[in-house]
Amino acid sequence: MQYTYQVQGMTCGHCERAVVHAVRTVDDGAEVKVDLPTGKVVVESDASREAIANAIREEGYQVAA
Repeated sequence: MQYTYQVQGMTCGHCERAVVHAVRTVDDGAEVKVDLPTGKVVVESDASREAIANAIREEGYQVAA
C-alpha cells in the first residue's frame, strides 16, 4: 500500500534519516520518500497506515495521515 503523510517538524537531513529509520522499524522493506520543504512523506509498505504514523510520532514529529 502507498500512504502519504504530512509531517511537521522535519528541517534537515537528520530529520529525514530519523523518519526513514522510524518507518523501517515497522517494515524493513518499506520505500520512503521525504520532501523536507513540503513536509510530505510517501511510504510504500505492507504495514498499516497507523503503525507507520505511530512510529514517526515516536521520533517526536507531528503526523497528519
